[in-house]
Amino acid sequence: MTSTPTEKYAAFQPFIARNRVGGKWLKTARTVPIVDPYRGTVVGRAPVTTLADLGAALDAATAARAKFAAVPGYERAALLRRIAALIERDVTSLATLLTRETGKAIRDSEGEIRRSLETFSLAAEEAIRIEGRHIPLDGSAMGAGKLAMLLRFPVGVVAAITPYNAPFNLAAHKIAPSIAAGNTMVLKPPPQAPLIVHRLAELVVEAGAPAGVLNVVHGGATIGKALVSDPRVDFITFTGSSRAGAAIKAASGLRRVALELGGNGATIVHADADIARAAAACARNSMRLAGQSCISVQSVHVHASVLDKFLDRLVAEVDKMKLGDPLDPATDVGTLIDEAAAQRIEQWVHDAADEGAHVLTGGRRHGAAFEPTVLTRVAPTMKVVCEEVFGPVVNVLPYDTLDDAFAAINASPYGLQAGIFTKSNEVTFAAIRALRVGGIIVNGTSTWRTDQLAYGGVKASGIGREGPRYAIEDMTEQRLVVFDL
Repeated sequence: MTSTPTEKYAAFQPFIARNRVGGKWLKTARTVPIVDPYRGTVVGRAPVTTLADLGAALDAATAARAKFAAVPGYERAALLRRIAALIERDVTSLATLLTRETGKAIRDSEGEIRRSLETFSLAAEEAIRIEGRHIPLDGSAMGAGKLAMLLRFPVGVVAAITPYNAPFNLAAHKIAPSIAAGNTMVLKPPPQAPLIVHRLAELVVEAGAPAGVLNVVHGGATIGKALVSDPRVDFITFTGSSRAGAAIKAASGLRRVALELGGNGATIVHADADIARAAAACARNSMRLAGQSCISVQSVHVHASVLDKFLDRLVAEVDKMKLGDPLDPATDVGTLIDEAAAQRIEQWVHDAADEGAHVLTGGRRHGAAFEPTVLTRVAPTMKVVCEEVFGPVVNVLPYDTLDDAFAAINASPYGLQAGIFTKSNEVTFAAIRALRVGGIIVNGTSTWRTDQLAYGGVKASGIGREGPRYAIEDMTEQRLVVFDL
């Protein structure tokens, strides 16, 4: 009998996620269902967390902080390597759960799980490279004869809140550097995708993490607000919307924060660009993950002289993409996180069309899925341009001069990443100097990230940088030591 493409991923049993406090998995009186956005079936349940549960988790993290801070780097590195090995063992089952819970295409889910394996491996390497530095003092009479050093120590208790769009990998980007730095953590997973983060927590426990090092509390905004405002927290790391990030920053007081927030990724296609290469990349990176990435290509600024050629290529590439069952390996674009998200995108596209935008392809909703969509004749004031679409929609805007393109991109409140396609070094460096963003990808789109890089934005796109090495710097504090010799 011939098997279907999805049979490899068919072995799946719904389960109940639990809170992790100290060394125990807690039972809760109430749970809520988690629904597969493609099939509409319940894939698991998540606990309804109380403020008492949160308090217990913070107590556990506080109690464990001193003991774990004293664990040597080589032992923390070994723990991280064991976690990576367990992820590698379970790639298929983890990817299946991720796809069932979020509607993400299975190929993208497998890619996310394998990236997360690398995140833990990279953090293991950094755990044994946490360095201070010598400060020369003989440049002044007061300092002559003295020796000064800056040393790094764990910051203490880390509060982490993660989003639904890459729930496994973005949780890894919180957990791995926290362990590497010698901290304890209270993690709040996204309420839309709690099951896959529960599985990651199970692997951390299976790998031998001491009690209290990783505490997990599920829930929504009420739990999140209480977590970030609690005085037992020493450092806050958050990935999510700019609006929520601003609220966290306001509540943080004198504590340091790392905020990886929203974006509306822009890419420039200059007159001298390789149009076929640029169109293929823009098509892929605007629709990948159903557009649910803060660096997804949302607007492509194309030189007027190559606009028609680019549009023909772009639409042809987008039309090749298969919208369908996320468990089918042939599917390119799965669902949005839920039907409400797809309905919002549908409304934004309809609003843009009513205001004069042209829908060149796509534009229709199918339950929680939305067709890959290309828009032209858009205006800067339309929501699909000036806000974060977070869906499979790309706008194409012509420009006459580079200054016009730079001005349009810089006018955005966001500043995460941008891409530019050109063969000119002069054009490249003009973009590097002009664009106020956290990263510029040359001959690539805004949608590019590898886990060892310093990743983050400016303006409404955030504060600080992710990537194990850079997160560890944020998750440690410097201490000055002066020897009077």
